[in-house]
Amino acid sequence: MNRNDRAITGFAMAGHGLVHTYELAVPILLTVWLVEFGVTSATLGTVVAVGYGLFGVGALPAGILVDRFGSRVLIVACTLGMGLSFLLLAVLPGIAGITVALACWGVAASVYHPAGLTLISKGVEKRGAAFAYHGMAGNAGIVVGPFVTALLLVAVDWRVAAAVLAGPAFVAGLAGLGVEFDESAAVATTDGTAPPPDGGETSPAEGVDAAPDGGDVPTTDVASVSELLAASRGLFTIGFLTVFALVMFNGLYYRGMLTFLPGLLSDFLDPLVGAAAGGLGPVSEGPMAREFDLSRYLYAGLLAVGIGGQYVGGRLTDAVDPERGVGAMLAVLTAIAVLFVPASESLPALLAVSVVLGFALFAMQPLTQATIAKYSPPEHRGLSFGYTYLAIFGIGALGSSITGAALTYGSTQVLFFVLAGFSALGLALALSLVARSQ
Repeated sequence: MNRNDRAITGFAMAGHGLVHTYELAVPILLTVWLVEFGVTSATLGTVVAVGYGLFGVGALPAGILVDRFGSRVLIVACTLGMGLSFLLLAVLPGIAGITVALACWGVAASVYHPAGLTLISKGVEKRGAAFAYHGMAGNAGIVVGPFVTALLLVAVDWRVAAAVLAGPAFVAGLAGLGVEFDESAAVATTDGTAPPPDGGETSPAEGVDAAPDGGDVPTTDVASVSELLAASRGLFTIGFLTVFALVMFNGLYYRGMLTFLPGLLSDFLDPLVGAAAGGLGPVSEGPMAREFDLSRYLYAGLLAVGIGGQYVGGRLTDAVDPERGVGAMLAVLTAIAVLFVPASESLPALLAVSVVLGFALFAMQPLTQATIAKYSPPEHRGLSFGYTYLAIFGIGALGSSITGAALTYGSTQVLFFVLAGFSALGLALALSLVARSQ
């Protein structure tokens, strides 16, 4: 990586890590809210789905703004907004207050993926490596969020924990204003070559984006509804529409699997390891000490495995067609959903299936990002990520409601079969992309 690549990758890694820190802190806080407010899983699943839904819905307008104003200002606004949202979570009362705070977080966080992924795809020449490190940073946040939240809940009330969690976002947002980089360094010039970081002669750059005819890359501005419709018509080819549906089903699986997984793991662990799994007992006199639960740390552990999955998935984007990699991971995720409940009857099997889940679930992410980039034009890359993250996190947020309803009105086994159905449909779409590319 050159200097510009490293600056962009580091900046994007910080933002990505924070987004997922807050995203995965919520399921841990949810276990406390279930006890404190005495509501059903279906109700809280819907409350959480509001924030997660806006996390996805906001990605589309964010993608338009990225193409018009660039990534830096939006990523900085995202981090500061997330910090303010968690401060609101700490002070607003009741379930209504939680709903409002999570909605604000969803709007702020929705900006990140279109901005961050566009920044990498247009500014970094070594795109595969950058996607890998970017994904690993996201998984570091995914691990830090539940782990640090669980530790804070041992010592302090959940509202104090939320306020403490807000701090890093303000630090990162202010620091991001001073980072120097060229957001479009890897976009081809008019002769199809990439501008070097030192301003010298241009040379061909692997993986950069050029206009199809070797001319200027078309304008990226989408300034009106008519321009949005025109850009969308050009974007939604059969291939991109297939990718859109594929990532939607993956988003339903992702959100449905992770929202209530801490509670599910606790249910599975209780009969296997007895009282030690139900809670390690209070280690302090804090008001939330009773909430110390071994399942939360197993949850954080399986998410930690995802760091390796992110790295492998990122490297695979340079080695295989991304749609083939996506298909392989969806096949694994389908098998996991079918086998998870039977595996819960044995501690070694439960640990094994949890490890494979963490690896495969997050190896998917760089592969889907590379697939989105493959099936979208560079001049509307922000818009393409906006649409696809609308599918992943917006429509995908319904996974929280579906999970909560399955737990309230159905059974755990039904829940996992529904999740298997989501990933199986995504697999079918991935196979159709593979067939089209041959």
